Amino acid sequence: MNRKKIRTTLCALLALAGLTAIASTASGGAGSQADPLVTLSYLTETFTGQVMERVDERIVQRNAALSAELGGAYAAVTLSAGQTLYGEAGCEVLLRSGAASCAAASAPGLVDATAGRTLSGGASLQKNHLYLMTDSRAVTAASGAALLVRGGYTIR
Repeated sequence: MNRKKIRTTLCALLALAGLTAIASTASGGAGSQADPLVTLSYLTETFTGQVMERVDERIVQRNAALSAELGGAYAAVTLSAGQTLYGEAGCEVLLRSGAASCAAASAPGLVDATAGRTLSGGASLQKNHLYLMTDSRAVTAASGAALLVRGGYTIR
């Protein structure tokens, strides 16, 4: 009987020790400073990188949307008689009213996208025709001229 009593006591002690270990693991360690749920290395190496990638993707998407909204807008420009608009390569000009001429020194002065031809220096612009500047070109107002312009330009 002694062996049976010792075995039973030993089993009860082992069961109690197991329950104590499980209870201490479940209640005491997780989430404390000694055993955090999320490690600092995970935050700095993995999580922060993932968040920054998502932020960068959103910024790129938003910038593309803003460029599409703003890039397609024409600026209304009014020139007085004798004023000259100097456009950068790729600048688009559309004469809405008044009179203006191509002030290019070399050919082609402007590309008339509406008519499918080129305009040389000194030639008059036609109203409601879209003109493209192939290089640094200029348009001079003969009288007051209202233009729609898209692209880089300066007025002198």
